[in-house]
Amino acid sequence: MRVITGTARGRKLAALEGLEVRPTTDMVKEAMFSIIQFEVEGANVLDLFAGSGQLGIEALSRGARFCVFVDSSRDSQNIVRQNLQTTGLAKQSRVAAMDYGAFLRSTGEVFDIALLDPPYGKGLLQEALPLLAPRMSPGGAILCESPRGEALPEEAGGFRIKKTYSYGKIALTLYRRPEEE
Repeated sequence: MRVITGTARGRKLAALEGLEVRPTTDMVKEAMFSIIQFEVEGANVLDLFAGSGQLGIEALSRGARFCVFVDSSRDSQNIVRQNLQTTGLAKQSRVAAMDYGAFLRSTGEVFDIALLDPPYGKGLLQEALPLLAPRMSPGGAILCESPRGEALPEEAGGFRIKKTYSYGKIALTLYRRPEEE
C-alpha cells in the first residue's frame, strides 16, 4: 500500500493484518480521487472508518487543507498516526479515537469531502450517512466504498446518489445535495 500522488507520492503505508482488514486497492483509490479531483485542494476532509488512514492521507498528499481520521480501533488509530508521521502530514490532521456515531453526533466540524470505507456487510454506511449529512458543507461530496450490489439509501439527510461507479467487486457511490449538481 502506497500514496499514489502528491507531496507524499510513493511513500509506503503500514496496514493491519487479519481477515477484518481490507485495504482499498490502488486502482479503486485512483478512481475515487479521479471522481473528486477538482475538489481536494484546500478541502476539509473526513476519513470515517479510517483503518490505515490511506484515503485521508491520499487527500492530504493531493492538497487537502486538513483531515480528521475517525476509527474506534486502537490498533487502527496507532497505524494512522504512524502513517501520518511517515508521510510528514501529521500537522494537517487529527485522529479521533472514537466510534463513528459518537463522533458524528458530537462534532461541530463541517467537511467538504467525506470518504467512507467501512467494514463490509454490517450496514454501517446505512447508519452513518444520515448522521454525516448535517456535518457536510453545502457543496460537499460524500464518497462511499462498498461491495458491488450492496443496497445503499438513495437519499440521506438531503444528499442523493449522484452516480455509482463499479470496479470489479467494488462500488464507489457519490452523494451530493441535488441543488449542488
